[in-house]
Amino acid sequence: MKYDYHMHFEYGDYDVEWVKGFFEAAQKRGLDEIGISEHSHTFPEFQQLYYDDLILDDSFVGSFQQKWLKRNKFKHTLEDYFAFMAKLRSLGYKVKTGIEVCNFQNQAKVREILSHYDFDYVIGSIHFIRGWAYDSSEIKAEWQNHSLDDIYEWYTQEIEHLCAGGCYDVLGHPFNIRLYKYLPDFDVQPYLLRAVKALKKANMGVDVNTGTLYRYPIEEISPYPEFMKLAKEYDLPIITSSDAHKPGDCGSYIDKAIEYAKGFGYTQGLTFDHRQRNLVELG
Repeated sequence: MKYDYHMHFEYGDYDVEWVKGFFEAAQKRGLDEIGISEHSHTFPEFQQLYYDDLILDDSFVGSFQQKWLKRNKFKHTLEDYFAFMAKLRSLGYKVKTGIEVCNFQNQAKVREILSHYDFDYVIGSIHFIRGWAYDSSEIKAEWQNHSLDDIYEWYTQEIEHLCAGGCYDVLGHPFNIRLYKYLPDFDVQPYLLRAVKALKKANMGVDVNTGTLYRYPIEEISPYPEFMKLAKEYDLPIITSSDAHKPGDCGSYIDKAIEYAKGFGYTQGLTFDHRQRNLVELG
């Protein structure tokens, strides 16, 4: 089975003409199933959590993030999302309803929000390190203000905190902190091992994500090989995904993701239906 479970409608809108391109790309690339995982910043239900957690002062980072929160954010309610996904299915589009939630500190509030909605799956992703959107190219210079040792420690702490929340099925793009080619010259195995153990304890899967292959300078699939080796050693299940933000990117490099995963001994991947997991053969 070929599938893509991590993508977003955010660059367009809840408009059939816009989103049908995702399904056309999926068909062209031979996908059997797709799932949409809208960012939590699409929804006003999560708005206060962003304002609670992000650096929003007058600093370089804070000034950018203040503007970021006002640009194309919080524009649809979760009710809107579920209604639109139901409409797509009524039109014959086969699609799962997921969500990608940022690593908020208030996991109890996340759990309360999610409890009201019948998602097929929930991805939890580290998008902020101590309130800084480390993957935003506009504030990339902030990387120069921190040691990589600290960044790896803080990133791993965020994974542990997210996993302990008990809200998620999958960790999105693990260790994509390599995305701008800031590569450590120290032993990262202790950090990777902590992350894998936290995922195992939380019964979470791993997002084998091609977004960092075609959207960022690192040009590699996340998670990178050292993490994948440990993930297989600890028998963590996987999903495959493109992290598409545009219709034409749906399913991008999924064949390569499958080949990559098989290189570590994976033959099966997770699919979801109403938070129930199933294992399917990859490919």
